[in-house]
Amino acid sequence: MNRPTTIGELKAAGYVYGSVKDELRRNVIDKLRKKQPIFTGIIGFDDTVIPQIVNAILAKHDILLLGLRGQAKTRIARQLTTLLDEFIPVVKGSEINDHPLRPVSYYAVQLVAEHGDATPIEWRQRDERYGEKLATPDVSVADLIGDIDPIKAASQRLHYAHEGAIHFGIIPRSNRGIFVINEVPDLQPRIQVALFNILQERDIQIRGFNVRIPMDIMMVFTANPEDYTNRGSIVTPLKDRIQSQILTHYPRSIEDGMAITSQESWVDRTELPLIIPTFLRQVVESVAMIARTSEFVDQTSGVSARLTISTMENMVSNAERRAVVTGEDVVAPRLCDLAQALAGITGKIELVFEGESEGPQKVARALIGKAVREVFRLSMPDPNIRRARKGTAEERPDPYQAIVRWFEQGHVVHVDDRMTNEEFYNALVVVPTLAQLASTAFSIETSDIIRISTAMEFILDALHQHSKLAKDDSSMQTTYKDLVGSMFTPPVSMNEDD
Repeated sequence: MNRPTTIGELKAAGYVYGSVKDELRRNVIDKLRKKQPIFTGIIGFDDTVIPQIVNAILAKHDILLLGLRGQAKTRIARQLTTLLDEFIPVVKGSEINDHPLRPVSYYAVQLVAEHGDATPIEWRQRDERYGEKLATPDVSVADLIGDIDPIKAASQRLHYAHEGAIHFGIIPRSNRGIFVINEVPDLQPRIQVALFNILQERDIQIRGFNVRIPMDIMMVFTANPEDYTNRGSIVTPLKDRIQSQILTHYPRSIEDGMAITSQESWVDRTELPLIIPTFLRQVVESVAMIARTSEFVDQTSGVSARLTISTMENMVSNAERRAVVTGEDVVAPRLCDLAQALAGITGKIELVFEGESEGPQKVARALIGKAVREVFRLSMPDPNIRRARKGTAEERPDPYQAIVRWFEQGHVVHVDDRMTNEEFYNALVVVPTLAQLASTAFSIETSDIIRISTAMEFILDALHQHSKLAKDDSSMQTTYKDLVGSMFTPPVSMNEDD
């Protein structure tokens, strides 16, 4: 397709002026009519956040995305470019993307005055019309808006008060596009004041100039409620000028959380097939969901989706390392691999005083334990529910009775993350009824030793979490044994020299 190359050709093609917000509004309406998704890869916001964003665009509003860490605020802002036209015309050589039919900069106005309809134009692609700045305390007005450029003034022999001596900041360079300021509360108040005119009067003012340059721009801000409310570092008049404040949130269902983790985590990394049971994915996701309500975790800081992504990747890495060392032909994570993935949890949660007293490792293990207990109840009967008396109409057999009794007889099970798949299976299958229980509960063939082994380990750990079995953890091995007997038996050292 041959695009116009001059203003005259542009006019002849019937091109009309339109603002960037008109453009966004038109393209959103088009997507709605065609029932196309507004965003891709944004999970869990279809009925909450996305409709509010659409409403703001239809109203031609600037937007503040307010939410805790890891709630896809920046990803949403960056995807707004998909709602722009693929290409737009600009005056050739313009620093601020001057519209050929409505130039505003000194350079473009002079060029159009000199050449008229012969003024050359060029075309900007939608991704080139996006600007973003992470707010930090050292950001200046010159960075965002602009300032006098002494080098430009000297080289062009211009007075410092001449409009041509302006060096434009990143916001005017994003003219006719979208500009995003991440973590806006971190901007100093005097810098935030410099944004007032852009949001209200839609122009910029640069010191030393008796001139206002109109801006055609959509402004998007992101902020964390902890900063926004507690530190109070966003000035009220700026907040008042941002027409739509949209609250983001964490996944509200375990299914949405699992979908996000599956989408974002890097786990399909080798030629070896990867086997992760659904219940293990649920445990990983539940760790974050439980942490978001834990009394040991600082809830004002939030627990981002990055926790589950990092934990999943670390768990798979431990399984991958085992597969490489043992020569297995499959990467099969186990629950004991999750204990080796604590690095993905401890660095992602901020602890309150009680949590600091316990220590991050202990809190992380407790979160995993509670997640195992919660996920277990999704597909298995609660081990702590009282059974009806034998011989009554309500009698229901205890599916865990044979397992618990076997351990009461003094038997123990030792597992660790270094065992081959066959060794792991052989260590667990000796427990009476365990394999059959795992097969029935999770619809796994008993001949599938990899999947059935992981399910058997999960059941044993869940019985421990429900206080039916004892569990000893060391850096090298996990031991399951009788709960009552363990109370009267001193722990055995794993070190042969002791």
